[in-house]
Amino acid sequence: MKINPAPLQCPCEAGKFSPVFRYTAPPQCEVRFAFSSGEGYRREVSRCDLCGHFVSVHQMDMSGLYAGAYVDANYGDSGIARNFERIISLDPGQSDNAGRVQRIIDFADNHFSNFTAASPRTILDVGSGLCVFLHRMKAAGWVCTALDPDPRAAAHARDRVGVSAICGDFMELSELGTFDVITFNKVLEHVADPVGMLARSADFVRAGGFVYVELPDGEAAAQDGPEREEFAIDHLHVFSGASFAMLAERAGFRLQTLERLREPSTKYTWRGFLIPRQSEN
Repeated sequence: MKINPAPLQCPCEAGKFSPVFRYTAPPQCEVRFAFSSGEGYRREVSRCDLCGHFVSVHQMDMSGLYAGAYVDANYGDSGIARNFERIISLDPGQSDNAGRVQRIIDFADNHFSNFTAASPRTILDVGSGLCVFLHRMKAAGWVCTALDPDPRAAAHARDRVGVSAICGDFMELSELGTFDVITFNKVLEHVADPVGMLARSADFVRAGGFVYVELPDGEAAAQDGPEREEFAIDHLHVFSGASFAMLAERAGFRLQTLERLREPSTKYTWRGFLIPRQSEN
């Protein structure tokens, strides 16, 4: 086993954590990855005493997870297409994605009434995965770009969904262009430094644009106990309302709206719209 490269910090940087949940075996909701499937599974979820942010603490080696292991464990090669078709065929009332898309379109219609945007509007989805989100955004008339570190996900976005696709690490790519909107749909909880990743997105948002972020709601999930999927091992961070707001502030954004909801899938979720402070100066 190998310890994570550095201890995780909450967005408030207080550094005072108290254990909340302890695990000696993977919870039932958790996807089985190769690094977490052997003997000696030991993990805890701790909460910041100041802002209520949650972090996952363990000594298992997660390196390389998003270069291929994540797709392997969740979908496999043929499972990407199969799961995509299943989700896009859901009734809108049963689809997390349908609500997400409508909320973003409604916000954009109001927001861009005060700013000049590209016509049609452009969007970059970081960590596009199955690309069900951009499938619906494309149908709504947006020019869409998918970005994912797994080449199979990028190929699926390009070949099946029919959108521009980039395969790579968002933190290392530089020639992305600029977009009216950038989205992180259940992505920032998977990275060690969510503040750094969110901050980098400001370089690629056009003046007058915005960033949309969805994150797991740890405050609500914790009330249901340790078996909630929000606390699965691939979620390094799970957010409180305060830590979401501090994430936005430390990354250089103004948090314009923050909402919590329980989605049709039963996930507890925060969703927020962020405005880059540099575009307001």
